[in-house]
Amino acid sequence: MEVTIADIEKYLEEVRTAINAGKYRVEMNDRRQENQDLFMDYVIDEAKRKQILLSLTAMDFSEILPNEHAGYEHEMLYVFGKDVNLLHRFGAGGEVVSLYIKFNKLESEYVIVISFHKQRYPLKYKFK
Repeated sequence: MEVTIADIEKYLEEVRTAINAGKYRVEMNDRRQENQDLFMDYVIDEAKRKQILLSLTAMDFSEILPNEHAGYEHEMLYVFGKDVNLLHRFGAGGEVVSLYIKFNKLESEYVIVISFHKQRYPLKYKFK
């Protein structure tokens, strides 16, 4: 699937509209332990989470993946990476953390942030 910067900018604009309307959630269920760990290790309130998501640009885009869950194979998941300054929840100071962020924007214009955690490995960025 060939994608352009304009495609990603349009996608992100739709994501921002949904986020600003409160039509999104970050998955925190038991299958998303890495997401939970990020929020346990660093001070990230709702405002910070929203600020990070709204700050994504086409330069942060990595790839598009098919949803592998049965019954959802028609959905495409968009992967982004972002370096952000985060404060440690326990201990002093903060650090720059490379985040892995994966979205599913539903046809209903609702956004599910499937992954929001530290990168396990460096991402390859499509437009950098």
